[in-house]
Amino acid sequence: MTAADVPDAFDAGAEAYDGLVGANPGYHRHLRLSAQRMRLPDHGRGLRLLDIGCGTGASTAALLSAAPHAEIVGVDGSAGMLAQAATKRWPSSVTFVHSRAEALAAAGVTGPFDGILAAYLVRNLNDPDPVLRALRDLLRPGGVLAVHEYSVRDSRLAILIWNLVSSAIIIPAGRIRTGDAGLYRYLRHSVNTFDGAAQFRNRLRRNGFIDVSSATMTGWQRDVVHTFLAHAPR
Repeated sequence: MTAADVPDAFDAGAEAYDGLVGANPGYHRHLRLSAQRMRLPDHGRGLRLLDIGCGTGASTAALLSAAPHAEIVGVDGSAGMLAQAATKRWPSSVTFVHSRAEALAAAGVTGPFDGILAAYLVRNLNDPDPVLRALRDLLRPGGVLAVHEYSVRDSRLAILIWNLVSSAIIIPAGRIRTGDAGLYRYLRHSVNTFDGAAQFRNRLRRNGFIDVSSATMTGWQRDVVHTFLAHAPR
């Protein structure tokens, strides 16, 4: 399985997805933490936000909790995941668009946005750099990008913890719930091969972002999952 196959794989696993991630202690709390770290002012009044790779809407809900008065556009390449998102109750300020991250303009997703949240997306792109540059160009000057993502390569302990959790819990649970562990084996491999945190911060800078920083999560996901923050040039 390759990154190009990921949307189709999520289509197949969409019905089981919320149950799987819901069993992960801290999953939703950590998404909310990344949204809070964006420091969106005035509860989002007057703001327009993009949730790229929104999946079934967990990251959209996190954005909504941080900015309940913002206009939020959720985008995902998996029709199956968006169908699950559509079963949930959303205010009229939230809309969803079916599009791969590489084809936002063709899907009618245009800026400017005051903030963008990309949760568990960048690692699944064949070539992250053009997408990161496109996201930068969708932001208002000074707008914030938050990338909520696995990154373990800078920590031997994080690598050990990630592979233990993957082999003992994530892959077996995925097989039980969906009958096919292929997506979850891909998940393990993609995390192991993705940029280390320092490398990804440098990638953001190379693609034109400024004021780049990162912070990790709590619990077993310390140094496993991070919030990377970056801003469009002012």
